[in-house]
Amino acid sequence: MSDTLSGSDALQLALVETQVAAQTSGERIVIVLEGRDAAGKDGLIKRLTEHLSVRSTRVVALPKPSDREKTQWFLQRYVAHLPAAGELVIFNRSWYNRAGVEVVNGFSTAAEQAQFLRDVPDFERMLVESGIRLVKLWLDISKDEQAKRLEARRDDPLKALKVSPLDAVAQEKWDAYSAARDAMLLATHTSAAPWVCVATDHKKDARKAAIRHILRRVAPTEVADGVKAPDDEVLFVFDADVAKDRLAH
Repeated sequence: MSDTLSGSDALQLALVETQVAAQTSGERIVIVLEGRDAAGKDGLIKRLTEHLSVRSTRVVALPKPSDREKTQWFLQRYVAHLPAAGELVIFNRSWYNRAGVEVVNGFSTAAEQAQFLRDVPDFERMLVESGIRLVKLWLDISKDEQAKRLEARRDDPLKALKVSPLDAVAQEKWDAYSAARDAMLLATHTSAAPWVCVATDHKKDARKAAIRHILRRVAPTEVADGVKAPDDEVLFVFDADVAKDRLAH
């Protein structure tokens, strides 16, 4: 099938067809959504899950760890949420908190952060080798656009639950977040689990590009072959040299 005839509806149909196929084959799919605050993770998740089965789809957005969880292996509480046969799990932020928010705000030690960057490529390789289909998306946004969206949140009572004390930090520590992002992408972009970057200043274009990419990665061949390639002006596979010019700094 193709998304060129009926736009978003065709992409939604392709997502449904992909999940039906996964339920039949026992495919396990994990999507990791990372990015700056207000980059559009929630909006993308809504579009991804709009017509999918509630029983077979889980969105995981973990709170800060409990005192007990702080004593565990860092990745342990994420492992508990990995999919069984036929399931799709979307991490709205993930284990990568340790390489981003925790780095910028000092929520873990430098030694813990360095250990994470050494460990996670092997962890993700094991996930992929176990048969999990892993897709990692970094949602990027410009500083000016982020400021506009954060301001809109504060003025919209329906978005009150999105307002966080860390919102102000996102702008005040913009450069620190950029440095943490760059170090994270460089250390954890691997052939087994590559990072794909999405420019999200234009929400609709970003969502469409991200969904197309996901489908071309995890959909059965007969579905994926009919999905148009994402706009390469919006979405690109991480490359250290290219990222210097294309990611927001």
